[in-house]
Amino acid sequence: MSTTGATADPLAALGGLPGVADSVESVRKAVDRVYGHRVMRRRSNEITSEAALRGARGSAALSGADWALEEVRRRSDFSGDGEARVVGAALRLTAEAGQLLSIWRQSPLRVLARLHLVAAADKAEQVGRPRQEAEPVDEPLITLPLPSAPEAHGRLEGLSGLVIAGGSAPALVTAAVVHGELLTLRPFTSHNGLVARTAERIVLVGSGLDPKSVCPAEAGHAELGREAYLRALEGYASGTPEGVAAWIAHCGRAVELGARESTAVCEALQRGAA
Repeated sequence: MSTTGATADPLAALGGLPGVADSVESVRKAVDRVYGHRVMRRRSNEITSEAALRGARGSAALSGADWALEEVRRRSDFSGDGEARVVGAALRLTAEAGQLLSIWRQSPLRVLARLHLVAAADKAEQVGRPRQEAEPVDEPLITLPLPSAPEAHGRLEGLSGLVIAGGSAPALVTAAVVHGELLTLRPFTSHNGLVARTAERIVLVGSGLDPKSVCPAEAGHAELGREAYLRALEGYASGTPEGVAAWIAHCGRAVELGARESTAVCEALQRGAA
């Protein structure tokens, strides 16, 4: 989907797609239930920490490293094989996201470059900047046609402009478009999936929908499964109203499932079992 268009606020216009308003309302209610839990009033920092861990695990799973939560919790060295490096990158990104909230609305491209640098964790020449023409992209699980580097750059600039301009679009819509655009464009030579899901988290938190970051959409996406995730992404990339609406609804369901996970954590803490 191209985020440029004739309307003054194209992101807000997406809120009028069939079913999107219902998704937005359902997400709001799910988030409100977590924040209304009595444990959140006393132990919100613990819920935030656990949500971060579960979100990182979910994001890594969607990038091919589907580890058990307890394995992620137990490990301290993520420098081994490819899967370990993916999990380590997901954990670093989750930790970094909170440091970039204040920068996002002023300079989203700077934030994305920083996220790629953190994910890649090396100083290769192509790290921390959009890919150039003819540079290969290492994102084997995303099989959509790859846009050319000039097209990716143009659409990335367009997305940045929409974020900076702000507008009246619901947080879910903006987060879903940011996530979908980044996965469709794959603007970096690697780690695009991890970066896209972290950017979604930044939008959800920075918008005020989930200010304490206790509704890990990444965990919800993983629970829905990679096949459903890729199918919904294909709908978004098609640019049709139905496909875009289905992607937004999919992202909304992921947030709801993330909220449900944190509600379960709250209840476990309340029972003294965690």
